Amino acid sequence: MADTTKELKKREVEASVETEQTRNRKVFVPKVDIIETEGTIELIADMPGVDEKNIDIDLEKGVLTITGVIEPERYKDQRVIYAEYEIGDYQRSFSISDTIDQDKIEASVKDGVLSLTLPKVEPAKARKIKVNAA
Repeated sequence: MADTTKELKKREVEASVETEQTRNRKVFVPKVDIIETEGTIELIADMPGVDEKNIDIDLEKGVLTITGVIEPERYKDQRVIYAEYEIGDYQRSFSISDTIDQDKIEASVKDGVLSLTLPKVEPAKARKIKVNAA
């Protein structure tokens, strides 16, 4: 577990401090499970209502940012009197260490659950170096 914190440091988004929003909408921080295997870090984020067309995943300067946008449903010929389910966008950022192979990150989404696979860089293998006479 200690290795996971070295490889992937969580940075929760605080919209008022780190980013300026261009949409007048709530921004939720999605709940995430992080699972480490021998060769990968698996990141699973709950983003209900988001599909593959409305997810952006950016990796810049070692920061992986997940953004999901939801378009609210319109009620035809109805007026909402009371609603407990709030609709908003999702955003969360993570610092990625050098132990992750950033060129091989893969993502998929199904039923509002985003799965990211972050493969670890293979450790350098020991090898014999031949010495030539000059």
